[in-house]
Amino acid sequence: MSIESLIRSNIKNLVPYSSARSEFTGVGSTFLDANENPYGRLNRYPDPQQKKLKKKLSDIKKVQVENIFIGNGSDEVIDLAFRIFCNPGQDKVLIFTPTYGMYQVAAAINDIEVISQSLDRNFQIDYEKLLPFLSDRNIKIIFICSPNNPTGNSMQSLQYILDNFNGIIFLDEAYIDFSVYPSALSYLDKYPNLIISQTLSKAYGLAAARVGLAYASAEIVALYNKVKPPYNVSTLNQEAALAALSDHKGYEYRLKKILKQREFVKDELKEITSIIKIHPTDANFLLVEFKEADRIYNELISKQVITRNRTTVVSNCIRITIGSKKENKKLIAALKKII
Repeated sequence: MSIESLIRSNIKNLVPYSSARSEFTGVGSTFLDANENPYGRLNRYPDPQQKKLKKKLSDIKKVQVENIFIGNGSDEVIDLAFRIFCNPGQDKVLIFTPTYGMYQVAAAINDIEVISQSLDRNFQIDYEKLLPFLSDRNIKIIFICSPNNPTGNSMQSLQYILDNFNGIIFLDEAYIDFSVYPSALSYLDKYPNLIISQTLSKAYGLAAARVGLAYASAEIVALYNKVKPPYNVSTLNQEAALAALSDHKGYEYRLKKILKQREFVKDELKEITSIIKIHPTDANFLLVEFKEADRIYNELISKQVITRNRTTVVSNCIRITIGSKKENKKLIAALKKII
């Protein structure tokens, strides 16, 4: 497979912006190169290549530094994939619905046609229906969210797509920490067209910091670094990420609590008769089908319990994030009063 053949011609010819901090990488005591204010704690530009953060991730994930890209949230990782590989008004991408809405938004922003294939009744990919699309040369990227948002389940038999598609496969693993299934990081060496997106927003509790991660071949990561804004991740956010990644015991403790509370909420919801189905999940949320989802959603709001109404995406379903023990008990109590 040639990644070169998938790249937009203007990206191949692009001369990237060269910042002061990318040109000088040594040790200095007097910095007069970047037009910065000489005073203050946050007066200096951040490391444009996030070297300390990448080294920490490399140690944790057992992935080489040259295979790691750090983005301003996963949304930047998604958007740059379009900018690198998809020609506006010409190329297409394939998604499996229902799924994360930013794939379609990023496609619209970049003027890329989206082909949507519906998941089956178990929210799995229908491989018989998928087969004709695998040979469509205008489909540059296939987006797969696993565990999927908003359904919560992990996708099965992904290797079939990896073995049979010659475009870019973008695997979104934002919720992988909560899953019983392992990450696909071990596939990186075998599949140079694979991009694996992860995040520190979920299991590491850094939603406010906007730190998205991508793992891919060194060739693809080099393209990401070529196209990204020079200082896309602030010093504050890099420091927050390093602190969170260094606190492994805290991460394990909080993850265990969330998984335990996920089972608590699931067990409590089973006792509510107006609930039709609690869908299986490998994420930090539950997709729950109600008899009257819209009414339940609005009445929860009246009790200051905010969930996500997904009924326009999955009929009569509400997505419930697993909160703290106190928050979860408040949710259950409110539901029992409503119903």
